[in-house]
Amino acid sequence: MSNTFRRYSCAFALLIVQSGVAYGESTLLSELHALTLDNAITKSLSSNPDLVASGFELDAARGRVEQAHLAPNPQLTVALEDVLGSDAFSGFKSAETTISLAWVIERRVRERRVNAALARESLIASDADILRLDVAAETARRFLDVLAVQAQITTANEAVKLAQDTILAVTKRVNAGRTPPADLARAEAKLAAAQLIREDLDHELSAGRHRLAAQWGQIAPEFVTVQGNPLMLPETESFGALREYMLRTVDLTRYLSAERLAESELLLAQAQSKPVWRASLGVRRFEATNDQALLGSVSIPLAIRNRNQGRIAETTAQVAQTRAKGTAARVHLETKLYVLYESLQHSLHRAGVLREQIIPRIESALSQTHEAYELGRYSYMEWGTVQTELIDARRELIAASIDSHRHVIEIERLTGTRVVKLEESK
Repeated sequence: MSNTFRRYSCAFALLIVQSGVAYGESTLLSELHALTLDNAITKSLSSNPDLVASGFELDAARGRVEQAHLAPNPQLTVALEDVLGSDAFSGFKSAETTISLAWVIERRVRERRVNAALARESLIASDADILRLDVAAETARRFLDVLAVQAQITTANEAVKLAQDTILAVTKRVNAGRTPPADLARAEAKLAAAQLIREDLDHELSAGRHRLAAQWGQIAPEFVTVQGNPLMLPETESFGALREYMLRTVDLTRYLSAERLAESELLLAQAQSKPVWRASLGVRRFEATNDQALLGSVSIPLAIRNRNQGRIAETTAQVAQTRAKGTAARVHLETKLYVLYESLQHSLHRAGVLREQIIPRIESALSQTHEAYELGRYSYMEWGTVQTELIDARRELIAASIDSHRHVIEIERLTGTRVVKLEESK
C-alpha cells in the first residue's frame, strides 16, 4: 500500500473517538468484544473480498508490462536449393545450402509498447486505490449504522424505564382513587410499545453487525458491540481547505493516469503505423565448388497506405474524451463537496440546538410536570405528552449527530484525507 493511500485510509478513523465510551450505560453496550472503527477498517483493507480480487488484476497488469519489454525472437531459416534435379543438378552435388538469422527492427515500437503497458498499470493501481477508499468508506458507513442503532437502543431503554416508572406512579394514584383506571391501561400500553421498539432495534442491530462483518469476508461477526460516541460532534475545516484537498484526491489523479494511458496508446498506434523492417544475415555453402559465402538482406514493406489510420483516429478521440471527462468530474466533485459541506453545517446546527436548547428545556418541563402530576395539578395525558417529547428530542439528537458523521464520511471519502477535528460533546 502506498504512503499516499495510508494517509487516505486513516481519515475515516477520525469520525469517532476510539477511546470514547458508547453513548449511555446500557448493559447491551458492554465493552466486551467491542470493535473500534480503526480495527474495522484495518480488517476490511486486509481481507475484503473485492480488494483481494482486485489484487489479481494488478498482478496481471504487471505481467503485461513484463511481456511488453520482450523483444521478438530472431528467426532461423535453413534453405536447401538445386538438389534432386537432372544431369548436373542430380542428387546433392550442385546443392546450395543457406543458413540465416532474421531480426525484426522495431524502430521504437517496443519502447512505446512498454510505455503503454506502464500507463495501464498506473491506471489499474489508481483504480485499486479508489477501491480501497470505497471499501474504507463503506466500512465506516456500516460501522456508523451499528453505532446509531446502539445509541437508539440506549434511548429505547430510557423510554422503557420511563414507562415503567410511570406505571408505578399511576398505579399509586389509581389505588388511591385519584386517577381513573384508564390512565393505567394507557401507561401499560405505552410500556408495551416502548418494549416493541426496543425489540425492533435489537433485530436491526443484529443485521447491522452482520453487514459490517461482511466487509472483511466474515459471515458470523465475532464482535458484540462497536465502540464510539456518536454525540461527539466534528469541528470542520473551511470549505476552501476541503476544496484544495479534493483537487489532489485519487479520484481526479485517476483521470491523469487515464489521460497518460490514452496518450501512450496514441504514440504506440503512430509507431505501429510505420513499416516494420526485417534484417537477415546468413551463410551459403556451394557443394559443387566446396565454397562458402555470407549473405544479408533487408526487407522494407512499401508504405503505400497507412493501415493503422483508424486506430490513430480512435486513440486521438480517446485522449480528447479523457480530458473532457476529467473536467466534468472536477465540476461534479466540487459541486458534491459543496452540497455535503452545507448539509454537514446544517446537521451540526440541528444537533447543537437540540442538545443545548431543546432537550434541557424539555427535561426541566418533564421534572416539573411529574411533580405537578403527583400533586394532582396535571393529568396523565399532559405528563405523558412531555415524556414523548423528550424521547423524540433525544432520538432527533442522535439522528442529527449521526447525519453529521455520515456527511464527514462522505467528505473524507471525497477529499481522501483527514478534514475534521473532534471536540467533546457538552
